[in-house]
Amino acid sequence: MIRPQLAEFIKRMDQKAVAIIPAAREATRSNDTQYRYRQDSDFFYLTGFEEPESIAVIAPNKDQKYTLFVRPRNPEREIWDGKRFGVDGAKTEFGANDAYPVAEFDEKLHDILDGASVLYYRLGVNSELDERIIREIARMRSLNRKPIHPPRTIIDPATIIHEQRVIKSDEEIEIMQRAADIAAEAHVEAMKSVRSGMKEYEVEAMLEHFFRRNGASGPAYTSIVGAGANATVLHYISNTGELRDGDLLLIDAGAEYKGYASDITRTFPIDGHFTKAQREIYDLVLDAQTACVEMVRPGTTHDELKERSIEILTEGMVRLGLLQGDPKELIKEKKHEKFYMHGLGHMLGIDVHDVGLYYFDKESRALEPGVVMTVEPGIYVSLDAKDVPEEYLGIGVRIEDDVLCTNNGPRVLTNKVPKHPAEIEALMAR
Repeated sequence: MIRPQLAEFIKRMDQKAVAIIPAAREATRSNDTQYRYRQDSDFFYLTGFEEPESIAVIAPNKDQKYTLFVRPRNPEREIWDGKRFGVDGAKTEFGANDAYPVAEFDEKLHDILDGASVLYYRLGVNSELDERIIREIARMRSLNRKPIHPPRTIIDPATIIHEQRVIKSDEEIEIMQRAADIAAEAHVEAMKSVRSGMKEYEVEAMLEHFFRRNGASGPAYTSIVGAGANATVLHYISNTGELRDGDLLLIDAGAEYKGYASDITRTFPIDGHFTKAQREIYDLVLDAQTACVEMVRPGTTHDELKERSIEILTEGMVRLGLLQGDPKELIKEKKHEKFYMHGLGHMLGIDVHDVGLYYFDKESRALEPGVVMTVEPGIYVSLDAKDVPEEYLGIGVRIEDDVLCTNNGPRVLTNKVPKHPAEIEALMAR
């Protein structure tokens, strides 16, 4: 039986069309070693099949609506690379109506394309496959005196798949909740375990060990572990610095579980106690984050969320002396971007920065039940920032949760890790 996601994709396709969706290619790390394989997100979403060198063919108007081309069983290669499902497994385990060795794709490509008015295929991702498909279409067009009808139009299948992926099913939400729980529990372990003198990479290793030990395939993205002024670097991933008492530690780390990502950021004092200046910045970010989480409801737009975070943070930065002037004028002039320079959040799913349009023409997308998004305001005062109170220099704070939009209000998937200062201090004291 085919996956519900694939059944819905078939419904949304032009019924005289055919779709060709390839798997991700393996990537060389160095010389003859490979990165650990991760399946293409769209291919995984539709098929659940995680082997490389695979191609899915989807044809609504044919008896065999769903065909997989896969690596055949090969006892010798399986000694080196592990078991393959093969042609039979593609049908019995993954619901394909038919399956063939991937080496037969080219010889069957004519029949796949013939009679389809539209080809759903994403050009520009796999140049080698692009060339094979375009070459076959050109060859078929040259046979115009014969009853051969290649597709006249090529459409990116992402126009359908990515909009499908925006709204999560109950099954997907359950998986994402587990991914969030694993990551949240890892953050709690980090809060309880950090000590002055540790290296950032030790904390990174602790987090990722916890992920794997609890069933995740690993981190959903490269973990950010920034102590002190390193927390003011938005995508700091070298993680080579040292933890020192009196500094904050910013951890942005999420787990990938059954193909789905979580994404959490917490900022906390290494010695377990916020200084006055740290607490002032932290409370301001928390106020913005709490207010915006509460706004994750059907009908709220992404722009409205961002604008509200800017209002709260700008007003607060004026109170603290980070900015001077009228908040409304400062916002018009985008002066807040000196300390808050990124978006409020992003959609989350199989990809940590998940797919789907954020704007329709120039209109900001409104949230709907089933959307999962991050809410992650922050303030970053670099050591070389000018015209700011000295006590705030080198302080970076970001607070991020994964939030599901429902008809009954926001559901925070990552609520197992504390974010209120008193709760953090109490946890670290234990």
